[in-house]
Amino acid sequence: MTNRITELFNIRYPIIQGGMVWCSGWRLASAVSNEGGLGLLGAGSMHPETLIDHIRKMKTATDKPWGVNVPLLYPEIERLMEILKKEEVKIVFTSAGSPKKWTPYLKEAGIIVVHVVSNTTFARKCEEAGVDAIVAEGFEAGGHNGREETTTLALIPAIATQCSLPLIAAGGIASGKAIAAVMMLGAEGVQIGSRFAVAEESSAHPAFKQKVRETDEGGTMLTLKQLAPTRLIKNEFYEEIRQLEAQGASKEAIQNLLGKGRAKKGIFEGNLTEGELEIGQAASMLKHPETVKAIFHDLIQDYNQTVEKISHNNLLS
Repeated sequence: MTNRITELFNIRYPIIQGGMVWCSGWRLASAVSNEGGLGLLGAGSMHPETLIDHIRKMKTATDKPWGVNVPLLYPEIERLMEILKKEEVKIVFTSAGSPKKWTPYLKEAGIIVVHVVSNTTFARKCEEAGVDAIVAEGFEAGGHNGREETTTLALIPAIATQCSLPLIAAGGIASGKAIAAVMMLGAEGVQIGSRFAVAEESSAHPAFKQKVRETDEGGTMLTLKQLAPTRLIKNEFYEEIRQLEAQGASKEAIQNLLGKGRAKKGIFEGNLTEGELEIGQAASMLKHPETVKAIFHDLIQDYNQTVEKISHNNLLS
């Protein structure tokens, strides 16, 4: 397949791996890139020195295109941006903030810039800011989500009709069938998080990966809405948050319970009781361990079979 996304990133398949905190290290990102997709390092959970180490390991692990995902609320954002420029990173995905400030800085360094949005208003602002492409993420996704709670099925066609930039769909995409669906809705690429989060090459803790595979339909919920809406697996920590929210607790009380390092505790350290277990609704589809190579093989085969089936089912015939 060749379209604006494959041409923009110079990749074989329009499949981008989410730059997920505590999951997206150099092993996962390089494996995705080596299979013909676009691997992303998740800078949000890395200290600057750690990011430098992962960037340099990426350079030796793959000769294919790759990038870095940067939450713009990163505490040391100025230093991080300097690192991306100095290390000659070619592709940067930004999220959790306005792209207006940092897009010109990155573009001046010759970096391709993509921004993650959850509604049409921010998609138009991205176009004004000069980004090269947009990730439109529906609320099925894991981790931090848009306050609008718009599903991917509704979000993609809405943005496709109001924005001319190449569009990447995200949220609830874990199969070739889902890729085919969002392509028909106007996307030219997909960003997949949850399925790669539990891949063999992911840096997430084995206990977290197993917990995801044991999660049934309805086992995740969007919560922490007073702070930043976040999709979590229902566990003891989630129940504490739910009870506080049901009691009408203040933003400060919820922040105190959340504290710091909850996502690291759950995803990276494998504390399934007290940790923040971020994952998307697609978790209920993920039932067995997989390598990145196996994931790509399944996605491509499923996509091709789906498209072929659709071509033989013309509603007007």
